[in-house]
Amino acid sequence: MTTDLYAVTVIGHDRPGIIAATTAGLAGLGLNVEDSTMTLLRGHFAMMLLCRGPVGADQIERALAPLADDSGLDVAVRAVTDGPATAGAGTGWVLTVHGGDRPGIVSEVVGEVAAVGGNITDLTTRLAGDLYLLVAEIELPAGVDADSVTASIREAAARVGVTATLRASDADEL
Repeated sequence: MTTDLYAVTVIGHDRPGIIAATTAGLAGLGLNVEDSTMTLLRGHFAMMLLCRGPVGADQIERALAPLADDSGLDVAVRAVTDGPATAGAGTGWVLTVHGGDRPGIVSEVVGEVAAVGGNITDLTTRLAGDLYLLVAEIELPAGVDADSVTASIREAAARVGVTATLRASDADEL
């Protein structure tokens, strides 16, 4: 019996029980949740799960249809392929950015990471009044000069009036 990998996304206004209802529907089909992430964004729920099992996307959509019908959530299911493993391909870093909120902060700063072939593996932003905070886990390719990347990130941050720091991550932190 073959098993396929699916990305399931659920987005909408937050309420108790969304995760329980979603995962119960998936478990009822024999799907295994392999990876997941969930967050609240100003009262809006956003979750993505990667699950594997012996059913089709249409069966998953039917099983999760009550979430959309009863709660007004947007549910999407699509087949995906396993990506190449990238763990250990580079060095892990934590990027922190903070300062006054304005357009362009994310693109300006993470553009420096992309310019050296770095990969952002997790990114969270928060706005508290006028204070903007970004925390990202990144992986820099082996051999990249971290001091040079740090300098270019700080220059980019200064262009948009914020402060940025880049520090090596401790595997125990992640």
